[in-house]
Amino acid sequence: MSLRVRIVGTGLIGTSLGIALSRRGHTVTLSDPSPTAVALARDLGAGALPDGSEDPELVVVAAPPDVAGTVVADELRRWPGAVVTDVASVKVAVLRDVEAAGGDTTRYAGSHPMAGRERSGAVAARGDLFDGRAWVVVPHPASSERAVALVTQVGVEAGGTVSVMSPEDHDAAVAVVSHVPQVAASLVASRLRSVSDSAAGLSGQGIRDVTRIAASDPQLWTQILAGNAPAVRRVLDDLRGELAEVIAALEHLEQGDGVGAREVLARVVAHGNTGHDRIPGKHGAAPTTYAVVTALVPDEPGELARLLHDVGDAGVNLEDLHLEHGLGQPFGLAEISVLPGVAERLAEELEARGWRLHG
Repeated sequence: MSLRVRIVGTGLIGTSLGIALSRRGHTVTLSDPSPTAVALARDLGAGALPDGSEDPELVVVAAPPDVAGTVVADELRRWPGAVVTDVASVKVAVLRDVEAAGGDTTRYAGSHPMAGRERSGAVAARGDLFDGRAWVVVPHPASSERAVALVTQVGVEAGGTVSVMSPEDHDAAVAVVSHVPQVAASLVASRLRSVSDSAAGLSGQGIRDVTRIAASDPQLWTQILAGNAPAVRRVLDDLRGELAEVIAALEHLEQGDGVGAREVLARVVAHGNTGHDRIPGKHGAAPTTYAVVTALVPDEPGELARLLHDVGDAGVNLEDLHLEHGLGQPFGLAEISVLPGVAERLAEELEARGWRLHG
């Protein structure tokens, strides 16, 4: 059934959602304080500009976390027949602001699509941004069944994999899987500010992986971290305790008194292995161990495309791809993750087609 949806805020998330819903045949109207931003979102296919005849069934507030609650309350008052949700990445603080502003909170249920990009704004929007991504519906005790149903429907229609959590459980969860990783990536990346150019030039795939999200928007992340301060602080407190153990173990080793220190280091890495194994696999399925076939790819136009074509011709499904550039070398290492049962056959097929394999 086609929905009438109003989207308030035409940045990356709002515009991507508008594109996704418009492609599914839903009627979408757009609103943003910036005339340029809303016109760009319209031109990108996210929906239409209001013409005075709006009658939304659902309003999606895609505003920054520090103002989302106020905007939700305004939309609840403006559209007395509509359900209103928001897509901010914190939920307790937004709900608190909505309740403080008054209004019919039975028509409000929060939500949080766990999707994004390092780039921001409508120009970075993609209609497939939410495909296969977790979309959390976050009702509060007063949310009506209709509100929960409509917010769930829009998450499904956008391509997300919907789950339901309370505001408190949501904020505790994202503190661990999203907010603290951002802090950790930023702290590690900040160490690079003071190293020499020659030291920074040694950067390999390890630090690239750890710091990928460190390029995020400081203003947005200040709002997110401030909005989820209690949950983030609790996780960082735990990390501080474990980090103190590591530092103490290293100090003992430095002083030649290393009894028990290596056990601390091994335990930290082993616990990291265990946690890593809990990260969902492809399409949110249970974690799967893949085999990796690594091919040397010349740094020339079309070579990576040729490799992927040869993988397909071999009848092998690529589960994941990781590309690492050799330091000062005219080639890259393409790490092709596949199911273990086909790794040997893929290696033979690629070698037969002239590819040099590594390892």
